[in-house]
Amino acid sequence: MAYLEATREIYWNVGRGVVGPMYVMAVIALGLCGWGFYRRIPVYRQGKAPIDRLDRLGDRFKLFLKQVFGQLRVLLVWRPGTLHAFFFWGFLLLFIGTLLVMIQVDFTEPLFSWRFLRGVFYLGFKIVLNAAGLVAIAMLLGFAVRRFLIKPKGLQTGKDDYFSHVLILVILITGFVLEGVRIAVTELPGNPWLARFSYGGLPVAWLLEGRDPSELRSFHKGLWWFHLVTSLGFIACIPFTKLRHLFITGVNYLFTDLRPKGVIETINLEDEKMECYGAATLPELSWKDIYDADACTACKRCQDRCPAWDTGKPLSPMKVVQQIGEVAFDAPETNLIEKVSKEVLWECTTCRACQEICPANIEHVNKILEMRRHLALMQGDFPGDEVRTAVSHLEVNGNPFGLAFAQRAEWSAGLDVTVLGEGGEADILYFVGCYAAYDKRNQAVARDFVKICNVAGVRVGILGKQETCCGEPPRKLGNEYLYQMEARANIEYMKQYGVTKVVTTCPHCYQVLARDYRDLGFEAQVEDYTTFIEGLIRAGRLPLAPGELDCSYHDSCYLGRYQDIYSAPRNVLAGAGARIKEMSRSGSESFCCGGGGGLVLAEERVGSRISETRVAMAVETGAPVLVSNCPFCLTLFEDAVKTGGFEGQIQVKDLAEVVAQRIAQSPQPAPLEK
Repeated sequence: MAYLEATREIYWNVGRGVVGPMYVMAVIALGLCGWGFYRRIPVYRQGKAPIDRLDRLGDRFKLFLKQVFGQLRVLLVWRPGTLHAFFFWGFLLLFIGTLLVMIQVDFTEPLFSWRFLRGVFYLGFKIVLNAAGLVAIAMLLGFAVRRFLIKPKGLQTGKDDYFSHVLILVILITGFVLEGVRIAVTELPGNPWLARFSYGGLPVAWLLEGRDPSELRSFHKGLWWFHLVTSLGFIACIPFTKLRHLFITGVNYLFTDLRPKGVIETINLEDEKMECYGAATLPELSWKDIYDADACTACKRCQDRCPAWDTGKPLSPMKVVQQIGEVAFDAPETNLIEKVSKEVLWECTTCRACQEICPANIEHVNKILEMRRHLALMQGDFPGDEVRTAVSHLEVNGNPFGLAFAQRAEWSAGLDVTVLGEGGEADILYFVGCYAAYDKRNQAVARDFVKICNVAGVRVGILGKQETCCGEPPRKLGNEYLYQMEARANIEYMKQYGVTKVVTTCPHCYQVLARDYRDLGFEAQVEDYTTFIEGLIRAGRLPLAPGELDCSYHDSCYLGRYQDIYSAPRNVLAGAGARIKEMSRSGSESFCCGGGGGLVLAEERVGSRISETRVAMAVETGAPVLVSNCPFCLTLFEDAVKTGGFEGQIQVKDLAEVVAQRIAQSPQPAPLEK
């Protein structure tokens, strides 16, 4: 049968004599490409801060393969992501096809007389590669329409973009034209059924059918050399243009931070050799920080997700990364903080929305935090006088309100709570946090959480006046010294009382206790109250009488994006009878309340209020109640209801309040076993 013999002459019309010059040119192109990347390495090495991103190589390689070839992060934004993913897959198949041709014609055929590009395999080869080429062209045209015609707000377009689009399009189109010329001369006259498998070049062949074969051969030979030079030129120019992201961005997945999310380097404050804290110059950053700037594709996804940028503030995560790159490659002596500006650095809520959506695996937040550390520890700078006052209160009284330590446990009056150090036993230590301890609105949440535990037979202990701020707000404001002072005090008391399990009702406390405190020697188990309550319900220890409730639910940044806890609070609400109407931004794409990064202590002076923007999203759902799981969110949302004109439209509640209101009257279960 004819299809069993289907194949084609590889170097048709140009002859084997082109092989030598072709490989010489290829070596030159690859050499230029390699040299271009090599000359960027000294720029990365300007970052002197120690960092190890070559540990656990097996895990890193698996992540690299999954993210690069699966395009998982790229597809998080489906329209441009789909264009990019299908273009990548199409171009990848074309590259693999080129390798297969090279392997046959230059290795298997001359060495072993084996031609595998024939018969059914060859026909499948043609079908797949033609589809890949057409998909790549279609996706590239989609890119062009989006970038050059639609022009999404904030998308930066320069000469590199025009050059890259035109160059790749020329390579793809000339490939199909070459195929069409060959078909017109060799297949249409005597083997038309075979031509159908080269459907990408077939329309070109139809247009050229009947032309003088000698003219077509001359045209083919000239176009073949043009296609070769253009393709090799593409390879050579990769490191010198925006095209370098084809390699640098993918490789960045090998350098992923494999530590728990949100972990910050703990400064050794007792190191007398340290003369500077934080980062104000390039050497005070790490090589990864500079590499990130080179890996950035300026896709603006981080900027689109940034709550500060969205509400009219000057912070753009994309621009911060780009500015680091500008300093690294163009003006290494420039002061980073002056380049980025203090105003920009203080606007970050550390919500991680930028990092979660970034397809280039760039780490935005810690770069900002390192510069904040320099501002706080070396310059004594803060976002405003109100923050400076709150920090002073933290130093003296262990809370940002300036209230006495002795008042820290007053909220628990009349409750079945054990103050550790005063006798009694407890199953868990409830780390209350500053807001639940001192803020009247959040004290109600603390009381309801204790009520839930009591009904479930869980004995609750607290540190009382010995508890101090967890240290998270000052740490995110750059004050590592104050953070460690507060943290070490808490750790000392918890170790003294033999605490083995801690539960918090504050995601910020949860983050530092569960992750950051580990660097300071804290080993006790830490759990967030949403998963803790979910566990009580599943174990049948918390009898609920579900009541109807239409609500929207806010995924706080530090419980969601930092801890990946999304289902537990929703399961708890469902168990309480609530019907959740999701906001337009929920789950991993949730919109920040504006209180992270220590900014719960600061006034918003620029743009609109982030909390009002979020409450407006909740109002749009039509649900009369907005449920939160964070004291910062609860406080800011209640203020936003008043200042944003939403009174009478929506009420804000904490998850613990919803559950406590639906506790069924039943005998109290026996205490938990230790």
